[in-house]
Amino acid sequence: MARPPSTPAELDAFQVELEVFQGPFDLLLQLIARRQLDITEIALAQVTDEFIAHMRRVPDLSTTTEFLVVAATLLEMKAAQLLPQTERDPGVDEDLSARDLLFSRLLQYRAFKGVAETIRERLSQQRLAVPRSVPLEPQFAQLLPELVWQTTPEQLAALALGVLAEKPRPDQAQHVNRPGASLEEELAIVEKRLRRGREATFADLVQDAANVAVVVTRFLAVLELYRRGDVQFTQPQELGPLTIRWEAPS
Repeated sequence: MARPPSTPAELDAFQVELEVFQGPFDLLLQLIARRQLDITEIALAQVTDEFIAHMRRVPDLSTTTEFLVVAATLLEMKAAQLLPQTERDPGVDEDLSARDLLFSRLLQYRAFKGVAETIRERLSQQRLAVPRSVPLEPQFAQLLPELVWQTTPEQLAALALGVLAEKPRPDQAQHVNRPGASLEEELAIVEKRLRRGREATFADLVQDAANVAVVVTRFLAVLELYRRGDVQFTQPQELGPLTIRWEAPS
C-alpha cells in the first residue's frame, strides 16, 4: 500500500511498494529510464491502485493529470516490450525510440519542475530578509566636498539657452592644389638637355625642379624617351645614381 506523504500532494511524494521495487515513484521512473529496471517486471495495475488510494487521501487534479500521462507512457512501453518478436511490425523499433524520447522528455519536465519549486522556495525565503539601512559613517561623510552653487532663475535660464543654442558651424578647410606639370613641356626640356650633353644623371635632370610634381613628370618623360628607343639606362649599384644616355641620332 502507498504511504501517506508528509508534504503537499505531489507526484514526487507518491511512494510505491512492489515486489521488485519499494520507494518513491520518481525513483522508479529514473530506474526504468536508465534501463536498470525492466518495465515488464512492473505491475502497473498495482501502481495505479496505490496511486488511487494516495489521491483519496490528498486529492490534487494537477498530480492526477501528471500521473495519467506517465502511466500511459509506461503502459505503451510495456506493451511494446511484451509483444512477440514474430508479430512485430518493421516500424516497432522506431516506435520504441519515439517512446524513449517521449519518456526522456517527461523526465526532463519533472526535473525542471523540481528546479522551479526550489527557486520558488528560495524566493519565499528571500522575502523574509530585510536589508538594514546604514547611514554613512561620520568620518567618511567629512571627506565629501561641499557643493555650494548660488544662482538666480535668470542666470540658470541663460545657461540653458547657451547649451541649447545652435553652435556655429566650423569653417571648412579648403585645399589648394598645386598646378600640375605638363608632360609635353618637361619632355622637351629633358630631351634638349640630353641631346646637348649626351649623358646625364636623373639627379642632374631634376636639379632645378620646382616641386615634386615636376620631378615625377620628368621621370615619366625619361620613360617615354626610353619607350621610343632614344635613351638607355645604366645603374651600376642598387639605389645608386641613375644615368641616362642619349642614343638617338642628333
